[in-house]
Amino acid sequence: MTDDRRVAGTPTLEDVARAAGVSRATVSRVINGVRNVDPVIQEAVRQAVSVTGYTPNRAARSLVTRRADAVALVVSGAGIEPEAAPEASGAGSEAGTSGDGNSFTAQVFADPFFGRVVTGVVNYLRPRGMHPVLMFAESSRAREEVVAYLRQGSADGALVVSTHAEDPLPALIAEAGLAAVLFARPARPVPVSYVDLAHQDGARLAAEHLLGRGCRRTATISGPLDVPAGQARLTGFRDTMARHGYPYIPVVEGQFTQESGEAAMERLLVEHPDLDGVFAANDLMALGACHVLREHGRSVPGDVAVVGFDDSSAALACRPPLTTVRQPVEGMAAEMTRLLLDRLARPDGPVTSVIFEPELVVRGSA
Repeated sequence: MTDDRRVAGTPTLEDVARAAGVSRATVSRVINGVRNVDPVIQEAVRQAVSVTGYTPNRAARSLVTRRADAVALVVSGAGIEPEAAPEASGAGSEAGTSGDGNSFTAQVFADPFFGRVVTGVVNYLRPRGMHPVLMFAESSRAREEVVAYLRQGSADGALVVSTHAEDPLPALIAEAGLAAVLFARPARPVPVSYVDLAHQDGARLAAEHLLGRGCRRTATISGPLDVPAGQARLTGFRDTMARHGYPYIPVVEGQFTQESGEAAMERLLVEHPDLDGVFAANDLMALGACHVLREHGRSVPGDVAVVGFDDSSAALACRPPLTTVRQPVEGMAAEMTRLLLDRLARPDGPVTSVIFEPELVVRGSA
């Protein structure tokens, strides 16, 4: 069972039991994650652990529970292999498209979305005495390493954030029978639970807000159209505009980066110089669009209203601050983590999905 040997005054299970007013066996059951313990008793034990400063011996606990008390947080992409990269055309340096691991990780850390995912995961795991192990899977070799890591029991399961529609990792994990939960609906169906946002509804909010401001010559900078979220946000915006009598909406595809938003805005101004409203499918692209509009002497929102998506740190960094569709990434990441821990506790439970609702956040850009 859990090691309670006293070392230089280190608190023991007996100390916790006395503080909580329960038996040593009950304390051990709570600490080892046994589910059928009264919630009131669980809380009393947790408070006693906090008061006494007791720290379980993880090595001893792992022998009992056969758990690592850690989960892998995997950022994954389709990954062009290094030997194939010279022949690839139009791959660029977007996350998930390069065989260069340094380029992949640089793209990941440049996007505030991933920091929000980490925050949600850590905030959920920390009170439960667990920790995430950050892993990157940008190539076939890296994916094999992730699967091997999980099979060896180095982590109890995986939280997977895919950056590319063709990412094979979710299917590999499912085929190996490993516990995992995905952030976002996979492009190809796999029997793995996931959390996601009602992206079309979010784009509808953006369209209705621009229409409500009087915008009639709108355009959109979409996300990558091989990614389900990119497709859904474009579909939602177009459908809503069509329902209001605007069947043609100019579209330039972006890659969810600020640079791609700048390039798309440059092109839209050339092809549609009279536009008065822009919906960008994430905040980084909206930030890029606002930069270009300013460079061309267009005021935001006076000449062109701009709406983003995500409500990330980029929305507040923008001038003026972005009106955007909020995606509650931290809450979604926490729910993804809860689903994984539930899967670990009930391995035979059903695969499920949780869809979050978007919210329009009105600021200065529209």
